[in-house]
Amino acid sequence: MNYRHAFHAGNFADVFKHAILIRALLALTRKPTPLRYIDTHAGAGRYDLAGESSERSPEWRDGVARILRAKLRAPVAELLAPYLDAVGPFDAEARPLSYPGSPAIAQKLLRPQDRLALCEAHDEERAKLVAALGHDARLSIVGTDGYVALNAYVPPKERRGLTLLDPPFEREDERERVLAALERALKKWPRGVYLAWRPIKDRREDARFLASLKAFRAPNILSLELDVGRAPPPASALRRAGLILVNPPFGVPEEAEAILADLTPLLARGDGADAVCEWLTART
Repeated sequence: MNYRHAFHAGNFADVFKHAILIRALLALTRKPTPLRYIDTHAGAGRYDLAGESSERSPEWRDGVARILRAKLRAPVAELLAPYLDAVGPFDAEARPLSYPGSPAIAQKLLRPQDRLALCEAHDEERAKLVAALGHDARLSIVGTDGYVALNAYVPPKERRGLTLLDPPFEREDERERVLAALERALKKWPRGVYLAWRPIKDRREDARFLASLKAFRAPNILSLELDVGRAPPPASALRRAGLILVNPPFGVPEEAEAILADLTPLLARGDGADAVCEWLTART
């Protein structure tokens, strides 16, 4: 596997993704009935920000570190508080020593009655995931291809929950695989909540991806995007990332819009920073 998330842990895309993931999970936990969290590409679970990978590519300094230093507006500070509570521990100078992956965040937020189904096909990453999350009776960790597993996991017996699709985008056909997996899952579990992350490097290619989503003719598909602007040369890091949120829980679209309004200037690293929060299909 060429991709290692440790190089990018805590960057602007992680801040964006995890802030929205947390708001969606918290909204789902407002009802007492059990839910299931499904992660198709779980990764290592937690990432060492003092390690060699993070030191060689310290993208977290322009991501989560900025949020930790910022004086946030009171409403947004309240929305982001559970996210910031998941980061750490910290060193003596209040710098984060580690950054949680999505499974660690979900594990922290979910309740005794909830379940987590985590897929990680790469042996090394899966071993780290098991070590990071420890013994937890709510957990199921498998080495199956996440797209294949998703087809078997939905609908979960709880009939409530959230699926995160967060592949590494190493393959040229990754967007097509995400689309196919989402389409299959929605046919089997049309009321499930789905959150899909993607890098946006080619706007025309991304427009085709969004058009394909619209063609599902499924309601309640929300598109969120964050662009941190053009970095000074010779930087070539990702500048724009997107999330697709299908069937967002009540209140989450408005929370996402408020969060993006504050994250955009806080995480901007050059000209052209902006954000998008728009419905691709009708909200019902």
